[in-house]
Formats: sequence, C-alpha cells, structure tokens
Amino acid sequence: MKKILILRFSSIGDVVLTTPVIRCIKQQLPGVEVSFVTKESFRTVVASNPYIDKLYTFKKEVSELFDVLASEKYDCLIDLHKNLRSLRLKRHLKTKNYSFDKINFQKFLAVNFKALNSLPKKHIVQRYLETVAPLGVKDDGKGLDYFIESSEEINASLDYFKTNQPVKFLALVLGGSYVTKKIPLSKLKEICYQSSLPIILLGGKEDKVIADELQKEFPSLYNTCGSLSINQSASLVKQCEWIITSDTGMMHIASAFQKKIISVWGNTIPEFGMSPYLPLLENKILELKDLKCRPCSKLGFSNCPAGHFNCMQKIDFSFVSELQ
Repeated sequence: MKKILILRFSSIGDVVLTTPVIRCIKQQLPGVEVSFVTKESFRTVVASNPYIDKLYTFKKEVSELFDVLASEKYDCLIDLHKNLRSLRLKRHLKTKNYSFDKINFQKFLAVNFKALNSLPKKHIVQRYLETVAPLGVKDDGKGLDYFIESSEEINASLDYFKTNQPVKFLALVLGGSYVTKKIPLSKLKEICYQSSLPIILLGGKEDKVIADELQKEFPSLYNTCGSLSINQSASLVKQCEWIITSDTGMMHIASAFQKKIISVWGNTIPEFGMSPYLPLLENKILELKDLKCRPCSKLGFSNCPAGHFNCMQKIDFSFVSELQ
C-alpha cells in the first residue's frame, strides 16, 4: 500500500481549498492511504472527510508529530503549506516530497508595483493540483468538498424561523482574518437595510460586539456570532439562499456547497487565486478595480494604511434589495 502525507496547517479556507487534492489522490491512486496534517484548531474542517484515512494535528509545534509520522514510513509527502514548519518536518522525515509554489515573489510585485500581470492566471486549487500532477493525479472537475457530522447539522427553518417549511435567507459573514479584509460596520448596516431576505449573522466570538450592535438597529436579525462551531456555521451556509462574505473561510465553504456567493474584496484581490472556486453564474465579485492602492498587502492589516479604507467604504450594496 502506498502511503501519502499531505500538509496544510492553516487556516479554514486554505484547508478547504486542499480538498480536491485529497479526493483526487484517494480516488485516482489505487490502494493509497492518505494522511493529513493540520493544526488542532482546524481539525473539524477535515475531521469528517471520508478521503482522509489518518488525520494528525498539532497544538503549537509540528515537532509534536515527528515521532509518530516518522513511524508511518511514508512513500511521499505533499507540502501544500510550504513554510519553515513544513520544511522542518520534511527534513525530519527525509522522504520524497512535492512542494506547492506560494508565488510570494509574484505577490510582492503585485502589492508593491501593482504588477498584476506577474500573477498566474490560475486558481490556487489548480496550482495545488499541479503539485501532485507528477503522481499521475488529474483534476476531476468536482470542486471543493466539505463534510459535516449529523450531530452538528442545524435545521435553519425550524431552529430560527420556527417553521417546518424551507425558508430562503441571506447568510452575512462578519468575520475576517484582518480588519482590512472585513466588511466595515457602515456597509454591514447598508446590507441589512437593503435586504428583503431574512438575515442570519455568522462570525466568531471576536465578531459578537459588532453583531450585537447590528441587532440593536435591526432586531429581526438572527445573531449566531460566537455561539456556533465552525461546522454548525457551515451547516447554515449549506442552507442559505445567498451568502455575502469577504475573503474568508466561509466563502470557500460556500463554494464547496455551490451556493450563490457575493464576495467582497478589500485590500486583497481575486487575482491572488483565492476567489470562489467553480462559481455559479449568479455569483458576484465586489471590488474597486480602479483603486490605485489595491492590493496593499497579500494578507491584510489591522487598519487601512492609507487611512480611508475606500476599497470597502466605496462599494455599493444597493443591489442587495433585488436578491431573492
């Protein structure tokens, strides 16, 4: 039996984006055993994935897994993270490996010189799959995967709208890994004011203050921020009619469920290869393409470096009133 180890340590969206690689390896290589390594905090994102035979997680340092992974004697390692931690693991295991190109230099050119033509015209999923092409693995065209245990499924219609009938609703994601990637409060209010669909707010504990403020102004909102697990939130995404989200993990989970997505882009850009994968025709990408300061970072900041945050503040959400 051939044994393959796949690495992607973080974060929610990045882990979800590796799922086509996991599935294609498992289905296309006869008799292969697939192991996956990620941080403990992201275990639930892939814990129910049927294409993973063994899931390993670490809390602080990947060295916590050195001994157990060395004992597995892998035939090859697929590094889809490519940082110092994954380098240390590769050196320890001393096995044949294939490493993903993070195109950091091209991103540097795009951020500092606005040389967007330096970026490959490929989604990150396609580049992940190119990493395993030498193994004979090909894209099956089936998109992303996301699996939820039945114990974490939520019945949105019954639990929130108190009806057994399906209810169309808008999922509004408040979170984001950086402030400059989040939809600002003024724009969240604009969305809530415009929407004719009922809204369920999604976010973590860190988003609860903003969610509570929104709910005070719009009492009909359903506020789940800080009260649900990742998979419970994903269950609501699975049932929504539309989702409005910035560049977040929930955006990629929505892609896995082939939902109608409105993705909102602040300081980052879709050209980095992280836009919704295999989008539906109804999907919208909202961004200010003619803003000279975009992209200002490949990741994000705690505040707008220019002080105006126009990349988000000038986006028009009036079309939300037309969503059905």
